[in-house]
Amino acid sequence: MTTARLLASGAEARVRNEGAPLWAILVNGGTAKHVPGTWSATSELLAVELAPRFPEICFVEVRYRLKTWRELDSCIADAAAALDLAQAEGASDALLVGFSMGGAVSAGVAAHEAASGVLGLAPWLPRQLPLDGLRGKRLDVIHGAWDRYLPGVPGVSPASSRAAFDRAQELGVEGTYTLIPGGLHGCAVRARSGRLVKLPRWRRWVEQVASELDGFQTSTSLRRSS
Repeated sequence: MTTARLLASGAEARVRNEGAPLWAILVNGGTAKHVPGTWSATSELLAVELAPRFPEICFVEVRYRLKTWRELDSCIADAAAALDLAQAEGASDALLVGFSMGGAVSAGVAAHEAASGVLGLAPWLPRQLPLDGLRGKRLDVIHGAWDRYLPGVPGVSPASSRAAFDRAQELGVEGTYTLIPGGLHGCAVRARSGRLVKLPRWRRWVEQVASELDGFQTSTSLRRSS
């Protein structure tokens, strides 16, 4: 069952497994143009595939008011509103799952006390982006080995996310970096009809994210019992 929620910032959210103690907040990519937010095909596919497998995790897809890196602060405010909601509803921990530009958005809000870490999916984490908010948290990255920017085709080079991951490690941030052989920019795109189109290696993406969610559950359980 999917529930629609309006966030305090004015952004929208789709919620699966409402009432679960752990939250996975999925934040979308963006463009150079100032355009209204849309639902991420990659985030949607992951939520559809994984919510039934992880009933203890509330999956929250965020649709920005505007999805552009030229208004990154607006997108960060939308993600922060989702974390505020998690906190207000008693979530014990929230994992930010940032796809593409959502990586930068997640890093921008990672210092929020409700956030336990960031899982970046082909994350855009430019060199000028501060990563200090990740101190004391985790940064795990999954990236398709064949991902790259091409004219008219969105993408992020794995070398770019690897450089950002290394910068985070220099700050003492723990985490893992995983390349998916043959993987592209995420695991799905949306056809003009609205239908999800699964990209090559989509199952590998799903299983890799599932592995990270297993780790999220385990580490949270260990913290509770210690």
